[in-house]
Amino acid sequence: MDRLPKITLPAIFIVIVLVILISKSAITIGSGEAGVLYRTFGDGVVTDEPPLGEGFHFVAPWNKVFIYEVRRQEIFEKMKVLSSNGLDIQLDASAWYMPKYEDLGNLHQQIGENYLQRILLPTIRSAARSVVGRYTPEQLYSSKRDAIQREIYEETKKIVEDQYIVLDEVLVRDVTLPPTIKDAIERKLKQEQESLEYEFRLVTAEKEAERQRIEAQGKADANRILSASLTDKILQDKGIEATLKLSESPNAKVVVVGSGESGLPLILGNN
Repeated sequence: MDRLPKITLPAIFIVIVLVILISKSAITIGSGEAGVLYRTFGDGVVTDEPPLGEGFHFVAPWNKVFIYEVRRQEIFEKMKVLSSNGLDIQLDASAWYMPKYEDLGNLHQQIGENYLQRILLPTIRSAARSVVGRYTPEQLYSSKRDAIQREIYEETKKIVEDQYIVLDEVLVRDVTLPPTIKDAIERKLKQEQESLEYEFRLVTAEKEAERQRIEAQGKADANRILSASLTDKILQDKGIEATLKLSESPNAKVVVVGSGESGLPLILGNN
C-alpha cells in the first residue's frame, strides 16, 4: 500500500504531459481553410510543401500552424475619388478574392495574415482613383459604368496577381455625384431625350408626306394614261355593253324610247 502512491503520481504526471502534448500537437483545419506550417527549429515558414488541408493533423508542439480561409471572399469599400474635372465622387465597390492556395506559404512569409489591408484594399483604391480621374461626372453617371468597372479590375489584378492573391472580379455597385451635378445631368439627359423624340416625329411626318405625294402622283399618272387611251369608239362600245347588261336585269321593265346624242338607246324602266 505504501508503494502505490509512489507509482500512481508519476503515472498521473505522464498522463498529464501526454494530454498537454497531444492538445498542443493536434490541429483541426475547417472547411474552406488551409494551414501554413511554421517550424520553430527548422527553416521557419514552410514554402516548398503544399499547405495543410482540411481535417485533423498532428504537428510537433513546438511548431505553429497559421490558418487561412481559402474560399472566395468579398470585401466592400466606399471611396472618395475625383473626376476628370476635379469633382468629388463617392464610389461604392466590392471585390471577389482569395489567396493562391499553392502559394499560401509565400503569402504568409512575405505579406502576412493581414494581406487584405496591406495589399488588396490599397491597390483597389489606387486603381479606382486612377480610372475615375479619366472620366467626367456625366460619363460616370450614365454610359461608362461598365468600362470603369472593367478598368479598375484590370489595373488591380495586374498588381495583386504577383502578390499571391487571386482577384476574380471588381464590382462598381454605386456612383454618387454631388446633388447639384446629378440634377444638372438629369435635366440635360431629359432635354436630349425630348429632342430625339421630336426629331423622330419630324422624320415620321416627312416620310408620311412623301408616301402621300408618291401615292397621289401614281394616281394622277394612272388617270392620265387611262384618259389618253379612251377614244370615242371605246366609250361607245362600253356604253352599249352597259346598256345590254341593264336590259337583261330581271328587276327592270325596259321600254326603248329612242336614242340619245351618242346613238345609244334610251332605256326607261321601273322596279
